[in-house]
Amino acid sequence: MTNLVQFPGLGLSFELDRVAFSIGGMNIYWYGVCIAVGMCLALVFAFRHSVEFGVDADAMVDVILIGVVMGILCARLYYVALSPYQYHSLKDVLAIRDGGLAIYGGVIGAFLFGGLACKWRKVPMLPMFDLAAMGFLIGQGCGRWGNFFNQEAFGCNTTLPWGMYSQATHDYLTSSVVTVPKGVTIDPNLPVHPTFLYESIWCFVGLFLLVRYIKKRRFAGDIALRYLIWYGAGRFWIEALRTDSLLLVPSIGLRVSQLVAGVAVVGGVIAEILLTRKFRDKPLMVELPLNSENRARMKKLDGPTTFAGTDAALPASASRAEFVEKTAAWNETVKEALDRREHPEKNEKNPE
Repeated sequence: MTNLVQFPGLGLSFELDRVAFSIGGMNIYWYGVCIAVGMCLALVFAFRHSVEFGVDADAMVDVILIGVVMGILCARLYYVALSPYQYHSLKDVLAIRDGGLAIYGGVIGAFLFGGLACKWRKVPMLPMFDLAAMGFLIGQGCGRWGNFFNQEAFGCNTTLPWGMYSQATHDYLTSSVVTVPKGVTIDPNLPVHPTFLYESIWCFVGLFLLVRYIKKRRFAGDIALRYLIWYGAGRFWIEALRTDSLLLVPSIGLRVSQLVAGVAVVGGVIAEILLTRKFRDKPLMVELPLNSENRARMKKLDGPTTFAGTDAALPASASRAEFVEKTAAWNETVKEALDRREHPEKNEKNPE
C-alpha cells in the first residue's frame, strides 16, 4: 500500500502509505482522514458563520447530518452508476474506503436531501445553501488530498515542473480504462498532471473569494450560485486533463463532469444576472434566528410571525458581532413575550 511518488522536475520524492493508522486490526486510510478533516473544518466554519445567515446552529445540526450522510451515499452511487468497473455485491458498491466518490453526485445529494431536511427543521433553505456552498469548498479542497495518497484522479502527461510520477500512475495508465481526448498520446513512464492539486487550490481560492463576499451578497442563495459558477468553471477545464473521467457516452468521449459543470456555469450565470437585477436596489435583510428553546415554546402558540418586528432582522452587511448581539437580544425579547403569554396571571399581579 506504499507508493514512491516523485516530482522529477522539482527533485522531490515521497514514500506515501495509503494507511494512516490502524484500530483493532482495521486500517484507516488517508483518503478517509482527508475527507473527515474537510468535513470537520466545514462544520466549524458553518457554526461560526451561521448567525450571519439567520440560521440557528442547533437546528442546523440535523440538516448537516442528513446532508453529509446522503451526500456521501449519493456520491458513491453516482460513481458506481457511471464507472467502467463491475460491482458484484452491495458490499462492493458501498466500499468507499477504497476510493470512488463522485463529487457532483455528493453535491446533488447534499443539496436535495439537505433541502428536505431544512423544510423539516424549519431552517431557511437558501441561506443554508449559502453556508453549505462554502463548506463544500472546504471539504473538497481538503478531500482532494485523499486522491494524492491513493495516487488517483491525476491527468495526462505534462512537462511542467510539478509533473508527478509513481508506480501507481504507471500501472493505471497501462490499463484499459484510461480516458483521454482523441489525438492525445499517453506515456505511462512520464510525469502526469497532479489534477487533485489543481482542484484543491481552485477550491481554496474560491473559498477566499466567497468569504470576502459574505457582506456584499445581494439575495439569499447568492453565494450558492457563485459556488456553482466558480466550481463548475474550474472543474470543466480540470476534467479535460484527467485520465479517469466518468463517461456518459463513451463512444464520443462525453465526460459527465464536464457536461454537469457546463450546465452549472451557464445556469448559474443566467440566474445570477437575473436575480442581481431583481434585487439591485434592495439590500438583503437577514432575519435573526430563534434559538431552539424559543422555537419549541412557540410551537404551542401562534407561531413566529406573532413576534415579528423591526428588531428581528439586520442587513447582510452588518458585522458578525452585531449579529451575535442582536440575535441574543431578540431571543431574550421573544422569551419574555412567551413568558407573559404562558403565565398571564403574573402579568395581572405585576402590571407594567
